[in-house]
Amino acid sequence: MSYSRRQIVSMLAGGAVAPACPSLSRAQAYPSRPIRLVVPFPPGGAFDTVGRPWAEAIKPHLGTVVVENMGGAGSSLGAAAAARAEPDGHTILLGGTQTHVNEALLKSRPLYDPVKDLDPIAGIAAYPLCIAVNPGVPAQNLTELIAHGKAGATLSYGHAGVGSIQHLTGELFKSLAGTPGMVQVPYRGTGPAITDLVSGHIQIAVLGLTGQIIEFHRSGKMRVLAVTGPNRLAAASELPTAVEAGVPGLVATGLIGLLAPARTPRSIVDQVAQATRNVLADPNYRRLLVGAGMEPSSASTPESFRKALADDITLWTPVVRSLALKVD
Repeated sequence: MSYSRRQIVSMLAGGAVAPACPSLSRAQAYPSRPIRLVVPFPPGGAFDTVGRPWAEAIKPHLGTVVVENMGGAGSSLGAAAAARAEPDGHTILLGGTQTHVNEALLKSRPLYDPVKDLDPIAGIAAYPLCIAVNPGVPAQNLTELIAHGKAGATLSYGHAGVGSIQHLTGELFKSLAGTPGMVQVPYRGTGPAITDLVSGHIQIAVLGLTGQIIEFHRSGKMRVLAVTGPNRLAAASELPTAVEAGVPGLVATGLIGLLAPARTPRSIVDQVAQATRNVLADPNYRRLLVGAGMEPSSASTPESFRKALADDITLWTPVVRSLALKVD
């Protein structure tokens, strides 16, 4: 049986040919239920600062997003769970530099392959780290902190987990500063490390910068000695970079963005990427990121985010090798 052009248009408008186009039907149905956003750290760190407001701002575009914090193993547990999820767009990982570098470079027995098991969707923000101390530490800057350690003081620093970018940056700092005796204390995320730094259980912490940390610094609950970005922050221009503070070579930033289980349909990946670019165009969301010391990734695409993550692995490879770091 043949149909005229007018009849075909009429049937399309009425849905008469929908059963013959199951892939089109599935694409139009997405999302068909709430989306799960896996944040591979406990609440309270840079990933929460990005993820929870994103989940709220994305509602007009994608509907309800449920945030699930799944910390452990420097982000590996949560990222592995997301990588193993059904590739239908209803589980998304808030990952980035951490989830790629950790598994690609630091694990003898990785829980997942970050390149093969996860498909980049879009970057959201880049963030620097910072070196902060409890106010009781007699150091007003990095130079004084290094001198304090070399004078025989027993120092320990907290970080977000073994193999985290915070851990790598802390070990790089030890190497560049010539303070090999500084002991690392791993936590299950930035939030618990902040709590112990403020309470004095640890003296130093290498942290992903957030608005909360800037507030704690300004209120005197902790003292941020330097940030690890290439430039000073727009939100806290009083804080020197680590290079300015006397540690050449201590430059480290992390990327935060969205990834899907491999083999997620490209139409869904593109839909989430476009919705995320719409959110990043919202002045309120951008203001939140900038206020937390982050740089919004406004024009990110699946391809550009994939390249940025590959570049991060290349950047950290010689550092990991020189420090002979393995976390399993």
